Formats: sequence, C-alpha cells, structure tokens
Amino acid sequence: MVMSMSINIRIRATEGRMLDYDFMQNAFAASGIVAVLAGVVGYFLVLRGQSFAGHALSHVGFTGATGAVLLGISPIWGMVGFTLLAGVCMGALGERLAGRDVAIGGVLSLALGFGLLFLHYLTSYATQVTALLFGNVMGVEPSMLYVLGALALASLVALGAIMRPLLFASLQPELAEAKGVSLKLLSMLFLAIAALAVAACTQIVGVLLVFTLMVGPAAAAQNLTTRLASGLMLSAALALAQAWLGLTLAYYTDWPTSFCITALAALVYGGSVVIGRRQGWR
Repeated sequence: MVMSMSINIRIRATEGRMLDYDFMQNAFAASGIVAVLAGVVGYFLVLRGQSFAGHALSHVGFTGATGAVLLGISPIWGMVGFTLLAGVCMGALGERLAGRDVAIGGVLSLALGFGLLFLHYLTSYATQVTALLFGNVMGVEPSMLYVLGALALASLVALGAIMRPLLFASLQPELAEAKGVSLKLLSMLFLAIAALAVAACTQIVGVLLVFTLMVGPAAAAQNLTTRLASGLMLSAALALAQAWLGLTLAYYTDWPTSFCITALAALVYGGSVVIGRRQGWR
C-alpha cells in the first residue's frame, strides 16, 4: 500500500498541479492543523525539559492504537485514550526532575510490554502497523480532519487556560510552589494536553518520528529567541513550514513524507544552533 501510494504520487505529479487532488488538500490541511498544535505545545515541552515525556507518550499511543485495532476500534481513539491516561499518570508520579525520568520510564516500559503483546496478534495488519509507526499523511480521510481539528482546539484552549501558572512553574518551580501553585496538578494537566498533541502528530509523522514536529521546531525557536510570544509563534511557523515543505518535496519526488519533514527539521535545528551561537544566545 505504501509503495503503491508512492507510485501514484509520482504519476499524479506529472499529470496536474499538486493541490488539484483531494488527497493532497487533505494532507496539507491535516499537517497544518497538527504542525501548529505541535509547535505551540512542543515549545512548553522543551521549556520544561520534558522532551523524553513526548517520546514516551508516542510509544504509549502506539500501544493504544494497536489495542484498538485488535478490538475493531479506530486507532486514533485508542491512541488518544492511552496517551491521556499515561500523561496523567506521568504527571502524578513525578514532577521534580529527580523523579520525573523514573516515572516516565516506568510508564513507557509497561506500555511497550503491552505493545509487544498486541503486536503478537496483529500479524495480519502489517500495513496498519507501518502507518502507525511512520505516519501516512497522504492517506488522511476528510473525516479525520474534524478529529484533528477538535483535538487541536481542545488542546490549545486548555493550554491557554493554564499558560500563566505553567510558565511560572516551568521557570521558577520553587517560588511557584511557595506561592501555592500545585506543581503536580499543573504537570498532570500539561502532560494530558501534550498527550493529545502527540496523538495528533502520529497521524502525520508516525510514532517513531514525533520528535520531528513536537521537539525540533520548538528547540530551534528557543535557540533563536528568548521571548515567549515570539518563541511560540516562531515554533508554530517552523513546524508549519517543515510540514508543508515536506509534503511538497514528497509529492515531487519518491521520498517518504515523514523523511522529508524530518530532514527539514534537522536542517532548521542545525541552522538555529549556528545562528544562536553567533548571536550569543546559546
């Protein structure tokens, strides 16, 4: 299926303009929604030093998706359910840096164990498993756009509601706690929001490459500016540009979309490191 999709893309690229086709319109819409969400949520993920949490949540989501396929449910709902549960558990088990990695590692190990169990019974679903691992943005259905839009809206509204205390707790956790801010509650809420963003990202770049949209643009933005507002906008803009340029490259070549997006993310981050050092920010 993946090979036939690549062949079809090459054939269509010679027959008409890219946005003449419904599947490309859906792909641009889906990647645009997810990229903006990933850029904004990922900014706080990097700021709080919880990039490992995003990585763990993506693997937990894979377990949920494979379990949903076994039960005859849409993979996206299994992914959302498992990542939400895991995000809340991670936030509840450990907020301070000393205990956070242990908590996340414990949840990740358990999720991977279940994932292996589910894969044992999914031998006849190799195509679906591949799409979950590496993404299949070219195959996004119109109905999925509504799901992604709802996930993005819910995540951004929730993030906006906790943004001020979250920023306070991220930059000065001891002072925030002394002022009565519940670090554990904030951690649980934020990781639940991150879980929704991760579930959306996997529809575009897959479980294994969530870092591409969730961490890469955010890290690059923080290398280029120290201001919150400009950093958030730059992170979202970089994620959007990488997603859309990656789709364009994939359409006019025979390269996988996820690879194109990942390669662009690596180039942008590398460039941000060089620029940031020259300007004395890093």
